[in-house]
Amino acid sequence: MNAPQWVLADITALPEVFGRVLEAQQHLAAGRAATAAEAARMAGISRSAYYKYKDAVQPYRTSQPEQLLTVHLLLRDKPGALSAVLAAFADNGANILTVNQNIPTDGRASVSVSARTEHLTVPVEQLLQLLKSISGVEKLTRTEIGTTA
Repeated sequence: MNAPQWVLADITALPEVFGRVLEAQQHLAAGRAATAAEAARMAGISRSAYYKYKDAVQPYRTSQPEQLLTVHLLLRDKPGALSAVLAAFADNGANILTVNQNIPTDGRASVSVSARTEHLTVPVEQLLQLLKSISGVEKLTRTEIGTTA
């Protein structure tokens, strides 16, 4: 089976059924429809059309800059340091997108972590303070703004 090849297109340039599938997905996500059949009916398409395209049509969601956080950390080369950093992100509602770690040299490793923050349970500044307080974190730089936290 071939891997999907994704494109970004204006919905008005596509056949109407794709927009209707998106509408049905919205009905399901919002709880206005309890089943795919009900959502399809509400969107004005057949259930078979919904199922045919439901996995191939997804809304394009942009992230606002304040919803993404990227930090660079200098960690001591000790067991559990990176794990504690990642746990702090997860425990506070951040969704980690990427983690890049360099091989430690001179007892320290450079690590970059990018995360979505729209579901944070604490303010970003509080998360940054928490990250800085973790044993093994020697330096933290918030690169989204380019300032050292």
